[in-house]
Order: sequence, then C-alpha cells, then structure tokens
Amino acid sequence: MEWNFFIYSSIILLIFIFYKKRLHYKRLPTPPGPPGWPLFGHIFQLGTIPHRTIAVLKQKYGPVVWLKIGVVNTMVIQSADVASEFFKNHDLSFADRNIIDVMRSRNYTKYSMALAPYGVYWRVMRRLCTVELFVNKRINETVSVRRNCIDHMLQWIEKEANSVEGRRNGVQVVRYIFLATFNTLGHMIMSQDMVDPESKDASLFFTSMKGMMEWSGEQHWILPATFVKKRIEENKAGVRKRKDLLDVLLEFEGGKNEPAKLSESEITVFILEIFFAGSETTSASVEWALTELLRNPETMIKVKN
Repeated sequence: MEWNFFIYSSIILLIFIFYKKRLHYKRLPTPPGPPGWPLFGHIFQLGTIPHRTIAVLKQKYGPVVWLKIGVVNTMVIQSADVASEFFKNHDLSFADRNIIDVMRSRNYTKYSMALAPYGVYWRVMRRLCTVELFVNKRINETVSVRRNCIDHMLQWIEKEANSVEGRRNGVQVVRYIFLATFNTLGHMIMSQDMVDPESKDASLFFTSMKGMMEWSGEQHWILPATFVKKRIEENKAGVRKRKDLLDVLLEFEGGKNEPAKLSESEITVFILEIFFAGSETTSASVEWALTELLRNPETMIKVKN
C-alpha cells in the first residue's frame, strides 16, 4: 500500500514538472523571488513569523518579491515608493480582486461591493457608503447611539464579572466588544439592536466569526433579507418615522448611467458586507488597544485622566 502511494505520488510529480517545463516559455516575466516547492510554493519557507522572513527576502531580492502561496501568485511590496507607484499611479490596474469559485457559485459577486470590479455599480455603492456612513455629519448624528451601545456593553461585562461563572473563568471582553459593535452598526443601518449578548445566537455568531466560518453553515438568524422585506412593508404602511441607511438604500434613485433603483438582493448583500467588515475589524482594533493599555499602566492612567 505504501509503495503504491509512493509510485502514484512520483508519477503525479513528474507530470507536474513536465507540464511546468512545457509552459515555461509562455510565462510572463515576474519579479525576483526564491525557488519554491511544486504545488506548495513557498508556504513552508515563510515559517511561523512570515513578516520577518519576507523582510529577510527583501535584502536578497529587493523591495518587490514574487511568492507562490500554494497555487496563488503573490507579489509582496516592501517599499513606500513602489507601493505609491502601484496604488496611486496605476491604481485602476490593480483595483479588481481575485474572486474564488465559491463566491461565484451563488452569484454573490453579482451584488457585492467588496468584490465588484471597478465600474458604475462599485462607484455608486462606494458613494452611498461614504456619504451615508462616514461623513462627519453622519458620525456626529450617531454619537448617542454609540454611547448607548458602549453603556450596554459595560453593563454586560459587569454582570458577567459578578456572576459565578465569570469569577471562576474570567470574562471574555472581546466577545462583548464585538457584539456591541454589531449592535452599533444595527442601529446605524436598521435602527435596532441585532443581538442579545445572553442569547444562544450571540454565542453562536461570535464563535462563527472568530473561527472564520461561513454564515450559511449556521442558522440564518441574522439574514438581512428578512429585515429588508420587513422595512419595505413598514414603508408601504407609513409607520416609519426615523430615517436610517436602509431607508436611504430603498429610496435610492440613480443618475445618468447609474442603476435606477437598487434591488433587494443588492441591498441585502451591501448590508451584509458592512456588518462583516465593520464589526470584526473594529472589535479587533479595540481589543488590541485595551491589551496595550493593560500592558502599559502609565498610559492607562493618562487615558483615564
């Protein structure tokens, strides 16, 4: 059995090398980089601290290094001047992302802003995101919302810290930071809390996100499509008073060469991406900041004062 495995593996390896040699003359010129393993590329060479390994490669191969992470071609840029050349002078040439087949299989990319190619649809969604979420006026309007979510987060942490389980096992602060961030986004987008920290769904969602699990693998307790349909019915009935981002998306009317209206699918995916992008990154940054403050008591005192 072992010999059969060895023989088959050798045959596959020889076929791969032969195929690679035949296509060698068709390869486009690439930046310099270290030789890698067949199939695996440079995965094993990066080690447990990849950024240090790459810094060493810079000394030998220069500020632009070509690597293969498995079958994925990767170009590492380690120079501010080169980065400026790529993402300032030639930004449009590198604006599109590589889309994996899993994303294509469910037509997710058809409605995605994060994965959409540079064009009319991407510019429209980016403009909506900027004007309705990130401008100073909108940020100032949500001060009370963010303050309430932070107050609730502190109450959750205090309650668990005083519980029997909290005293025995400690408090996972990052969990409450994440859920508070998620609820903050919920208020900004749909004017409501999205999750109760004491519910089973909250623990399930937090664990799934931290483990990079796909939502579709769990119960769809936070499917934005449900909220979109509900809001459409509320608007028809005339029961809405306060206007939020979801209302803006539903009332959108495009200009020349733009989509006339946004479909329910486009709105749903747009909201989903805001939740994914905004909740995890924000909670991770806050967790990092709190960790550094705990490591530096003098800085903590300055922050408190």
